[in-house]
Amino acid sequence: MRIVVIVFLVLIVGSLASALLFLLRDQGKGRRTARALAIRVGLSIALFVLLMAGFATGLITKRL
Repeated sequence: MRIVVIVFLVLIVGSLASALLFLLRDQGKGRRTARALAIRVGLSIALFVLLMAGFATGLITKRL
């Protein structure tokens, strides 16, 4: 589960970096920036749902 969360975080940061790159190249006139940011939001929501499901099923436990 830890590896899946790390992969999601890397994908989220990669999507954010690509959105910045598209913004600088297109100067805000293209749709690629908005698409990359929408993908980032979708990945963030998917990660949140995955974490909540992990807590609910017991795959993720609270460590003290």
